[in-house]
Amino acid sequence: GYLLVLNNSRVLPARHFSDDGKLEFSFLEKIAARRWKALVKPGRKFGRNAVAFIQSVRAEAGEIFADGSREVILADDIDLLRGGAMPLSPYIKRSAVIDRRYRAEDETRYQTVFAKYEGSLAAPTAGLHFTPEILETIPHVFITLHVGTATFRPVKTEDVTQHQMHPERFSIAPEAAAAIANAARIVAVGTTTARVLESVQRKLGNIQPIESETDIFIYPPFQFRVVDVLLTNFHLPRSTLLMLVSAFAGREFILRAYEEAVRARYRFFSYGDCMLIL
Repeated sequence: GYLLVLNNSRVLPARHFSDDGKLEFSFLEKIAARRWKALVKPGRKFGRNAVAFIQSVRAEAGEIFADGSREVILADDIDLLRGGAMPLSPYIKRSAVIDRRYRAEDETRYQTVFAKYEGSLAAPTAGLHFTPEILETIPHVFITLHVGTATFRPVKTEDVTQHQMHPERFSIAPEAAAAIANAARIVAVGTTTARVLESVQRKLGNIQPIESETDIFIYPPFQFRVVDVLLTNFHLPRSTLLMLVSAFAGREFILRAYEEAVRARYRFFSYGDCMLIL
């Protein structure tokens, strides 16, 4: 029968503001003692050697990395992967006052009910549509992919094959791998799940237990070998996510579906509606 496969990565509450409220930092990882990798908005105001204060701690801008993130050098060692706000998608624009008002609600709404392993910069949003009650009635397993900066990067190259995806960490446990390998039909919940399954199939020839990284970029024409059905939200133009969906269902079909969604006033993006592609 059908088997639902979901991504149980947990979003890190690692979004902090400078003490003057002018800069927003989404911390990605700790590079070394007092040295962090972060996305900074607006980046132009935190160029090399610029200084800000976070929780009264001096923060200096260091190296700018290929993915647009920055090295942040702190005067004191503080844990910035905890205690912040949820790192909402860049197109959700709010003032600092409004952001604080909704912070507690975001911590619940921007986390799937089955989130388990911390490491994502964004929620695997297709999973936000599920409740424990729904999952109780459907055969399902979990994989883990920690959503990174690749999710936010639009395709800017004229030739899409030249677009570079940054690697994201993932894992499939033995029990999940066995269930996926034996299922008659696979329903991938979200593009992150689809990328993991198709990446492993191409790497190993079948679905096996694994801990690795993937930088797979799925765009038309692409032959899906594992995923039979895809549940996914409505995505931004020129995004790698929209290209994956177009590869799965056909570009013209997806464009018609999006036109209908606009006409019927469906809600798009992270907190929006989803589509089930059979």
